[in-house]
Amino acid sequence: MKCDKNDLLLYAVTDRHWLDGRTLYEVVKESLEGGATFVQLREKTLDDETFLQEAKELQQLCREYKVPFVVNDNVDIAIEMDADGVHVGQSDMEAGDVRAKLGPDKIIGVSAGTVEEAILAEKRGADYLGVGAVFPTGSKDDAIEVPHDTLKAICEAVSIPVIAIGGITRENVSELAGTGICGIAVISAIYAQKNIKEATKELKDATASMVSI
Repeated sequence: MKCDKNDLLLYAVTDRHWLDGRTLYEVVKESLEGGATFVQLREKTLDDETFLQEAKELQQLCREYKVPFVVNDNVDIAIEMDADGVHVGQSDMEAGDVRAKLGPDKIIGVSAGTVEEAILAEKRGADYLGVGAVFPTGSKDDAIEVPHDTLKAICEAVSIPVIAIGGITRENVSELAGTGICGIAVISAIYAQKNIKEATKELKDATASMVSI
């Protein structure tokens, strides 16, 4: 499966912090029903066996909705359960090494915060870039804000799709119009909401309007 920029319009990143008694499967299903176009499993605390089981279930669910499913950071788990790909940060495995392990047909996403990082990631085989944080965010303690001018410069410097991440909500997404991104990645704007399906649908509509400007 290769990465189509239309698949990156509304990229949902999981976070079990917001489950509130529900299962990850249930909340991801709601986000898919609301129109999420891409799902990333982000787990920092699960043991490998539980992570693998969860990943397999979510991969199957995403296939039913024909939505790409990638695993954050854990290349070995992604290979073992045949995920559609992996997303890695700057401090994780380098994109070229990930490509060597995953093979040519998997999706590789790389986090970038500067034009230099973006160009290097593309050169080493990244299929798309996640750039942020574009707004203040509570999801990542060490997140450094990326000015919108830098976001625009990154989009102009690379030929692969770029999505913005970090602190994005339905209320502020329109501020990203004109930067050149093809979509957004969010956690709490979907998974912290009471009605996940409705929140996803509204955010997707707002994002589609923003990228078309």
